[in-house]
Formats: sequence, structure tokens, C-alpha cells
Amino acid sequence: MKKILPPTYLLATIVIMTVLHFLLPLRNPISFPWRLLALAPLAAGIILNLLADRAFRIHGTSVKPFERSSTLVTAGVFRISRHPMYLGMLLMVTGIAVLLGSASPWGGVILLAVVFDRHFIKTEEQMLEETFGDLFREYRKHVRKWI
Repeated sequence: MKKILPPTYLLATIVIMTVLHFLLPLRNPISFPWRLLALAPLAAGIILNLLADRAFRIHGTSVKPFERSSTLVTAGVFRISRHPMYLGMLLMVTGIAVLLGSASPWGGVILLAVVFDRHFIKTEEQMLEETFGDLFREYRKHVRKWI
């Protein structure tokens, strides 16, 4: 059975957030000009994903969840977060939630964080520990899961 990859969850979350915004637009205290500040986390999320993807390619290891990594990448954005791609995707949906301008899309942000943490990160960290052992455990001591 083919597994659903994180970008699919990201896209589905954006669609759900947008639908919630239009069908159930709960009041948001952030007025329009201030909502443009959302471009910062949106851009940061995109940049984090691009940098993490580049690091995986440079080190010749898989970017796909549920595939064994050939190298434990700990440099670049991986010095800040053990999962910069998931963090980046959450920053993107956070920016979109602020841009939409209602409170209802925030449920999507929370749900996506839970899905990433419970479905992907838990499995990936188990695989990394099995594959890299003490090297991963040492890395985990010094670098936070998210930020």
C-alpha cells in the first residue's frame, strides 16, 4: 500500500483551512495590514524546506519518510531542528492561517502538527535510532525536535 507523503498532508491542510475560513470565518483580532507579517513565516517555511532538501541531496540520502537514511544529516538547518522540513511546512500553514484572517484555519495548523509528530516523526526517529544508534542519540540530546 502506497503511503501518503507529507506534501499531500500539507496541501490537504491548506485546502481545509481555506474552506473553514470561508464556511466558518471565526473572528480574528489581527487586522489587514498586520496580517502581511504572515509572509515572514511563510517565506521562512519555504526556505527551510529548500535548505533541508538540498542538504539531503548533498549527503546522498533519502528525503522520503519511511525510507532508511544512508547518512545522518546534522549540518545546516539540521543544527537548529531535527525535522526542519516538518517545521517549515508548519511555518507555511501558520503564515497562511494569519493571511486568511480568521481564527477557524488554526485548527488545521494544530492538526497538521499532530499528524507530523505522531505519524511521521515518531517513525522516522525510531528508524534513525535503529540505523545510527549512539550517533543519533547524541544528536537528539543536542538538537530539539522542532526548534
